Amino acid sequence: MADKKRVLVVEDDMFLRELCMVKLEKSGYQVDAAPDGQTGVDYLTSREYDVVLLDIMLPEKDGFEVLEEYSKSKKEGKQPQIIMLTNLSEKEQVDKALKMGATDYIIKAHYSPTEIVTKVNELLGQ
Repeated sequence: MADKKRVLVVEDDMFLRELCMVKLEKSGYQVDAAPDGQTGVDYLTSREYDVVLLDIMLPEKDGFEVLEEYSKSKKEGKQPQIIMLTNLSEKEQVDKALKMGATDYIIKAHYSPTEIVTKVNELLGQ
């Protein structure tokens, strides 16, 4: 499969980040990972992704700041689907993320890494 779909995982929880990476790679995706918001912005603005899994509570910059900086620097062409990963389930947080350009919203406590991969597959029509 020469044209692997690219996924960026921006998550400060090392265990969850590594687990998602392994599951996504086993499903045939090319995966990059960022442990904080600033690294996430750097990757997002310098590389192309099909899907971004973006935590909200991050060191350096939170997920909303990452979304905001990314939207200011968007290039022409294909944009990634952005899935917010968080334990925050307040409706205002969901609405804010979707308004800022997120495609979907996953509450971490309700999804296993395998279910997160299923969600990525669904978004990409895999």
